[in-house]
Amino acid sequence: MTTLKILKYELADVVRGRWLPAYAAFFLLATEALLRFGGTGEQALLSLMNVVLFVSPLMSLIFGSVYLYGAREFNELLLSQPVSRRQLFGGLYLGLSLPLALAFALGVGIPFAARLGATGGMAALMVLLAIGFVLTLVFTAIAFLIAVRLDDRAQGLGAAVLLWLLVAVVYDGLVMLGAAIFIDYPLEKPLLALMVLNPLDLARVILLMSFDAAALMGYTGAVFQRFFGSPAGLAVASAALMIWIIVPLAGALRLFGRKDF
Repeated sequence: MTTLKILKYELADVVRGRWLPAYAAFFLLATEALLRFGGTGEQALLSLMNVVLFVSPLMSLIFGSVYLYGAREFNELLLSQPVSRRQLFGGLYLGLSLPLALAFALGVGIPFAARLGATGGMAALMVLLAIGFVLTLVFTAIAFLIAVRLDDRAQGLGAAVLLWLLVAVVYDGLVMLGAAIFIDYPLEKPLLALMVLNPLDLARVILLMSFDAAALMGYTGAVFQRFFGSPAGLAVASAALMIWIIVPLAGALRLFGRKDF
C-alpha cells in the first residue's frame, strides 16, 4: 500500500514536469514525419527503429539519473517516516519508468492509430512498442544503479553518457573488429553470445527479425535468423532482456538499502 502511495505521487510529479511531454512530442513528431515522407508503414517503422534504439536508452539513462539525484531530499524526508527503503525504491522506479514507457508508446502509437488500416506492418509496430517499453525498463534500472552508486551528480551523468556511447556505438565497432580479425574461425556462437551481452544489440536483432530484414546483415543475419527466428532463440532473447532488467535493479536496490542518506 505504501509503495502504491509513493507510486501515485511519483507519477503525478513526473507528469507535471517538462521532460515527459517533450519526450512524447519528440516521438510523435518523428513518427508523423516518417509516415508522411518515409513511404509505407513498414518503411517508416524501419527508419523509426534506429531512432528508438538510440533515443530511448539515452533518455532513460539521463532522465533516470537526473531524477534520482533531484529526489535526494524527498527520499531523506520519506525515510524519516515509517517507510521501508524497499517500498520507496519500488515507488521511485515504477513512478519514473512507467510514465517514460507510456510517453514513448503514445508518441509512436498515436500517428499509426490515426492511420488505422492505411499502413502496413502492424505486427512489427507491436514488436517495436514492446521493445521500446523493455528498453525503457532496462536503462532506467541501469540509471538507478549509477545514481545510487555515485554520489556526485556530475560523475553520475558522465557515467550514464559514457555507458550509452559504449552500448550504442563502441560495442558494435569492437564486435565488427573482432569478427574481421578472427574471420577464419567459426564465429557463430561467439557472435550470438556477444549479442546477448548488449541489451541494445539484442533489441536490434529482435526488431530486424520482426521486420524480416535479416538479409541486410549478410552472413551474420543468416546466423541470427536461424537462432533468434526459432522459438528457443526467441525465448533466450526474452529471458536475456528480463535479466538485463532484474540484475541492475537488484544491484541498485541492494546499494539503496545500504546507502547512508
